[in-house]
Amino acid sequence: MSREHAISIFSHAVAAVQPVILMKKNVQRNGDTIKIADSIFRLQENRPVWIFGAGKAAAAMAAALEEILSGIPLKGLVITKYHHALPLQHIILAEAAHPVPDENGVQATKQMISLLKQVKENDLVLFLLSGGASALLADYPQGTSLTQVQTVFELLLKSGADIHEMNVVRKHLSAVKGGQLTANTNAFYSLILSDVVGDDLHVIGSGPTVPDPSTFADAYAILEKYHLTTQLPDPVLQHLLKGVQGHIPDTPKHGKAHNLLIGNNKIALDAAAEQAAALGYEVHILTATATGEAELLAQQLIQKAADWPGKRPACLLAGGESTVTVTGNGLGGRNQQLALAALIALQNDHPNITLLSAGTDGTDGPTDAAGAIADTAVIAAAAEKNLDATAYLKQNDAWHFFEQTGGLYKTGATQTNVMDIIVVIINY
Repeated sequence: MSREHAISIFSHAVAAVQPVILMKKNVQRNGDTIKIADSIFRLQENRPVWIFGAGKAAAAMAAALEEILSGIPLKGLVITKYHHALPLQHIILAEAAHPVPDENGVQATKQMISLLKQVKENDLVLFLLSGGASALLADYPQGTSLTQVQTVFELLLKSGADIHEMNVVRKHLSAVKGGQLTANTNAFYSLILSDVVGDDLHVIGSGPTVPDPSTFADAYAILEKYHLTTQLPDPVLQHLLKGVQGHIPDTPKHGKAHNLLIGNNKIALDAAAEQAAALGYEVHILTATATGEAELLAQQLIQKAADWPGKRPACLLAGGESTVTVTGNGLGGRNQQLALAALIALQNDHPNITLLSAGTDGTDGPTDAAGAIADTAVIAAAAEKNLDATAYLKQNDAWHFFEQTGGLYKTGATQTNVMDIIVVIINY
C-alpha cells in the first residue's frame, strides 16, 4: 500500500494548487467592479478586460478567469506548453515549446506585443504567469538567432545551474523578460503561480512584469561560473559583452505593475500533509525549499528516513527543486535522477521505505513522466532483469531504468506548476 499511499498524497498536493481554485480565491466580480486581492478595479464602459499570460498553467488560469468574468468583454492571448491546451472562448491560446523555445513561441510573443499596443490608458490588463514562461515567452536579441538562443538554453539546462541563475541569463537575452513586458502599460496586474524556491517574483518565468535586480554583469558571471562562455555562439557573447560595457540598456529596476503571488509549493505541501495524516501517518514537512544536486538530496532523505526516531508509520515531505549536472547521454529528469539515487541508497537494506519524487506540472525534464518511485518492487524488478542502477545513474538515464522496472510515475499535464513534491513513507 505504500506506493498507492504515496501517489494519493502527491495527488492531493497537486489538487490543492489547481488554477481554478487559486483564481477564485483571488479574483471576484461584483457588478461593474473586479476585486483582485485587496484592489478594486471599475470596469470601463465599452472597453474589454485584457488577459495575457505565459506558462504551463496559463491555459487553466485563463479558463478560470473566463468563468469568473463571464459576461465581461475579454481580449488577449496566453501561451502554454504543447499538450497543456484547454478550450478558451474569448482569449487566444497559443502553444509552444518548453524548456527550449521554438518558432511558435517567438511568433506568439510577437502577437502578444502587437495586442498590447491596442491597450488604452485606463484599460485593466491581467497577466497570468506560471513556471515555463521563460521558454514560452520567446524572443531573441537583435543580431542573434533563435537557434543561437536555443543553444544557450540547452547549455544552461545541462550545466547544473539552478532556476535563479538560468533566468538571470534568460532575462538578458530578451526584450520582454525581466520587467520589460509592462514597461509602457499602466493598469497591469499580474497573478503569479510560483515554481521557484523562495517565491522570488522576479525569478518566476523570468519576471516579465517584475522589476529585475540582476544585471548583464550578473548574467555573464553565471556563464563564467559554469564554464559556458567559450561555448556560446559568438553573436550571443557579443550581445552580453555590450550589455556588460553599458552599450545596451539593462533590464528595468523599477515598475508600475501589481504582482500578486496566488499559489506556491507550501500550499501543495500542506495539502499533502493533510492527506498523509488522513491515511494514518505521522507527518513531518521537512522543507519547502529543497535544492542542490538531486543525487545528494536523495541520499540525505534516505538517510533521514533510515534513522527516523519518531513514530511509525511516518510520512516525510519535502518540496523544492533539485538540479542535475548532465554528463551522460541518457533520458530523464531531476525527479527521476533523485528517485534512482534514492533506490541505490535503499537497495535491499530498507524494505520499509518508499520514495516518490515528481514535478507538480506532470513533466520531468524532456520526458513523458512526472517523476519516479523507488520501492522494493522496483528493486526486485531490477534484480530480475540484472539492471545496474548505478550505471544508469551515471548515464543520466533514469527514465529507461524505471521504464523497465515499473517505477515511472505518469500523470499527464496537471495544468499547474509549483515545483516538485517528494514523498517518503516509512513503515514499521
